[in-house]
Amino acid sequence: MPEERRSELGEAVTELILDVFRLNGRLQIAGDRLVSGLGLTSARWQILGAIAYAEKAETVAWHARTMGVHRQGIQRIVNELKREGILEFQPNPQHKRAQLVVMTPKGKDLYDAAIAKQIPWVNALASGLLPEEIAAAQHVIGRLKARLEEAALPQEDSSSAS
Repeated sequence: MPEERRSELGEAVTELILDVFRLNGRLQIAGDRLVSGLGLTSARWQILGAIAYAEKAETVAWHARTMGVHRQGIQRIVNELKREGILEFQPNPQHKRAQLVVMTPKGKDLYDAAIAKQIPWVNALASGLLPEEIAAAQHVIGRLKARLEEAALPQEDSSSAS
């Protein structure tokens, strides 16, 4: 066990991180249930959402960075959605090989159907929460996210790995 101990704030942030991990798991399960009848999973729906919310057509790598995940995972799902006619690639004037990902009309209809299911679900989930509680949670999560983006995570010390 390391000699150094977490500060009181460090302990609180650790608990918050664990709660966020648990929340993420439950959100994925709930999302899977919500859109399973549409042939979607939470992962597929997240990618469609990233494309829908982007200001313009973007590459797989851009979406992966925005979502904070590995490009390879996004690429695999994008390729599946392309094969199903939900997404398509368009030429990227900025880069010969990195094509832009866009929804097809079928993809837009599928995304709209998912949102139609999400609206009553999220409204019920939000019931009883105060706007200032939501804003405070967003503020803390945003600050932690910014800190993680600004600083490289410490590399594991290879001499201690045995």
